[in-house]
Amino acid sequence: MSEVVSQDQIAFYRENGYLVLPGHLPKDVIAKACDEIERLSAHATNIDVSDDLIDLEDSHSRNDPRIRRIKRPDLQSTFFNELMRSDLILGPARDLIGPNIRMHTTKLNMKKARYGAPVQWHQDVAFYPHTNDDVLAIGVVFDDVELENGPLQVFAGSHKGPVLNHHHEGVFSGSVDLAEAGLDTKDAVSLTGPAGTISIHHGRILHGSALNTSPRDRQILFYEMMAADAFPICGAMTPFTTIEDYNSRMLCGEPTNEPRIENIPIRIPQPQPRKTGSIYEIQSQGKGGLETFEQAHANG
Repeated sequence: MSEVVSQDQIAFYRENGYLVLPGHLPKDVIAKACDEIERLSAHATNIDVSDDLIDLEDSHSRNDPRIRRIKRPDLQSTFFNELMRSDLILGPARDLIGPNIRMHTTKLNMKKARYGAPVQWHQDVAFYPHTNDDVLAIGVVFDDVELENGPLQVFAGSHKGPVLNHHHEGVFSGSVDLAEAGLDTKDAVSLTGPAGTISIHHGRILHGSALNTSPRDRQILFYEMMAADAFPICGAMTPFTTIEDYNSRMLCGEPTNEPRIENIPIRIPQPQPRKTGSIYEIQSQGKGGLETFEQAHANG
């Protein structure tokens, strides 16, 4: 018996690599999340460059704060840590990848009105390949999300294919050239919904999001996680010091030291670019597929 997700929805996820649960969070949770985002965002008025807490837009100033990401919100906010461990988040995850789940990381992408930064096309597992395919990300939106304010977009079914080339001139750049991959943005699906909607996407699905050109924010919190028996491949961008450290990331169920190894496609994200950091910084050194994505999005 599944907890939250129906058998039809599980089948849809298996086939398409994504799932949307509209209005999944109650209104009081949305309101508290918005208060926490405002509290965490206040730090931007005290800094001029990105730090360990916040990633800033290039156009940021203290008088006109512009944030593109709040880093590790689970470490900065008890509320976001508790939400991550709640049945609201883990219930759907357990339905899809089983009872034993480990956290990879968290991030709160702040696609603010009229300037929120885009994210170029990529597959999550290109950054952190694992021994099996039970890797996913849960996105939680706290604003109404429509096409104009930069929703997450995915290529349905691409999780069944290869891990595409995320390198440029022999260096990992964290983005895919759609023309090189034989893909067209008109075939991408936009994951929209009212505030409180959650989306779930497979670690191998190709996805991205455009610039927010609308007068409305699109703030999305990502909880990235995997089955406890999915272990990182050597060379992955997964911090892993000791097994005790790794086991401390368990969100539910029991850890294991027996990796489940599946015959899945893998690419190693090496060598790393000169400048590492957030996906924005890595992709800024890439192959320039961003302009094509933005233009195609603007042209519908």
